[in-house]
Amino acid sequence: MSSSSHPLRPRSSVSEIDHVQLLAEQLGSLLAGLQYSDVTFLVEHKRFPAHRVILANVCLVFAVASLSSLSALAAACCSYMDRHAPDVLLSDGFMTLSKAALLTVVRRDSFAASEREIFQALARWCRQNGDGTDTQEVMSAVRLPLMKLTEMLNVVRPSGLVSPDDLLDAIKTRSESRDMDLNYRGMLVPEENIATMKYGAQVVKGELKSALLDGDTQNYDLDHGFSRHPIEEEGRAGIQVKLGQAFIINHIRILLWDRDSRSYSYYIEVSVDELDWVRVVDHSKFLCRSWQNLYFSPRVCRYVRIVGTHNTVNKVFHLVAFECMFTSRPFTLEKGLVVPSENVATVSACASVIEGVSRSRNALLNGDTRSYDWDSGYTCHQLGSGNIVIQLAQPYIISSLRLLLWDCDERSYSYYIEVSTNQQQWTKVLDRTKVACRSWQVLSFDKHAAAFVRIVGTHNTANEVFHCVHFECPTQLKAEGSPGPAPSHQTSPNSSRLDLHPIQALFLP
Repeated sequence: MSSSSHPLRPRSSVSEIDHVQLLAEQLGSLLAGLQYSDVTFLVEHKRFPAHRVILANVCLVFAVASLSSLSALAAACCSYMDRHAPDVLLSDGFMTLSKAALLTVVRRDSFAASEREIFQALARWCRQNGDGTDTQEVMSAVRLPLMKLTEMLNVVRPSGLVSPDDLLDAIKTRSESRDMDLNYRGMLVPEENIATMKYGAQVVKGELKSALLDGDTQNYDLDHGFSRHPIEEEGRAGIQVKLGQAFIINHIRILLWDRDSRSYSYYIEVSVDELDWVRVVDHSKFLCRSWQNLYFSPRVCRYVRIVGTHNTVNKVFHLVAFECMFTSRPFTLEKGLVVPSENVATVSACASVIEGVSRSRNALLNGDTRSYDWDSGYTCHQLGSGNIVIQLAQPYIISSLRLLLWDCDERSYSYYIEVSTNQQQWTKVLDRTKVACRSWQVLSFDKHAAAFVRIVGTHNTANEVFHCVHFECPTQLKAEGSPGPAPSHQTSPNSSRLDLHPIQALFLP
C-alpha cells in the first residue's frame, strides 16, 4: 500500500510541520531492512529481521498518539501492532498501556494473535496493573468461544480471572454455533492481493494447480495457463485456495477463460477450518465471462473455494487467475449483486456486443460519441428481425441506461429494452414503442438484476433499420448530453449505398 495513494493524514498547510507520514514511511523502511536489525524471528523455517526498539516503543507511541488525538499516527501504530500481534503481546511496552489503549488494541478484528496468547497477555496486564476493578472489563476483550475446550478448562479456568458463568456461556456458544458464525480474528492487509506465494497462498484442489496464482493474466490458450475442474451436479468438485493464514477479505477477482464467446456460472465459498463453509458469491444461475469483480461483507477466512456450475460450451470450469484482498473502496450490494456507480458497459470492464451489425464489433461500447457518420460508428439491426444485445461481464443491479441514437439528420426512432441474467428469461424494463425518440436517451427504471441488455428497435422514420451509436450502464450523466456532430461527409444516404455490398447497404442510415 503506497503512501502516495493512501496518505496517513490530509496535507498540512505550509506553516505546519508535519512529520507523521514521513515517520510512518521511515518506520516501515526500518522494519523491512536488514541493517540495524537486532532480533530475527523464525516463522515456518523462514527468517525475518526485526528491531527490539520498535517492538518495545510502538505501544508507547500509540499511547501518546491516542492521548494527543493524533488519529493518523495511532492508526499507523495499530496497523503495525496488528501485523506483529504475538510479539507485541510479549513486549514490555504492552504492559504499560492504559486500560483504554489496551482495549482499543485487542478488540480489533485485525489484531491477529491466537486467543490463548491474548488471554495470557491480558492476565499478565491485570496482575501488574489491575486492582481487581478493571479485570472483568479487560477480560471481556478475550473471545473465549474461539479457544479450544482444553484451553478454556486448563488455562482460563485455573486463572480465576473469568467467572464460571462466563466460561460456561463461552463453552455453550462454542458447541452450539456453526464455526463461521464465531467472531474470528484475521490479518488485515488493505488493498493488496494476498492470494500470492509471498503471503503463503497455495492451490490445494483442482487440476493444473500451478497456473492459478502465477500472476500471468495474458498468456493462456486452449491448452495451458488455467486451472480447471469437471462440472458436477453434486458440486463436489471445485478449485480451492488455501491462504497463508486467516485473513480478513471482502473483495475477490477471478478471470474466467475467455478466448472465445463462452460463459460460465459459479459460486464462491469461504471457510476458516475447511469444514464449515459460507457462500459469499452466488452466480450459479447467471451467465458470466472474463474478469469478475466481486464484493461482499468482510469475512475472516483461510480457505476459498470456487465451484463452477455451468459452461455454455462443455462440462469443464476453467479459471485463469484468482485474487483476494480487503478493500476500503466503497461498494454497494443488493441481493448479493454489485450496484455499480461507474459505467460497466465498456470493453475495459469486459462487456461486449454479442448481437447487432457494425463495422467495428464493440463500437457501441468504446466511449466515442463523436466519430460517427453515414458509414460507421454505430451498431444496428433490421426492424422486425434481430436486435442489439450487450453482455456485461457479470450480473449487476441496474436502474438506468444511456443511449445515443444515430442523429446525423432529423429522423426519430422507437424501441424497447429488456434485461436478462441468463439469456433465457427476459424482462422488459423500458417501452418507447409509442414515442418518437432521437439523439441522447437518458433512461431510468425499477432496479433489476442484469447480465444482458437487449435493445429492440421498432420504428425508424427514415428506413427499416435501427441505429445506435453509444450505450452505457448505468448512466453517467444526470441530464441529456449534446447531440452528435454533423455527418463527416455530406453525400446523401442513397449515393453512399452504391459503393457497398447490398447486405451492407441495407444497414446504412
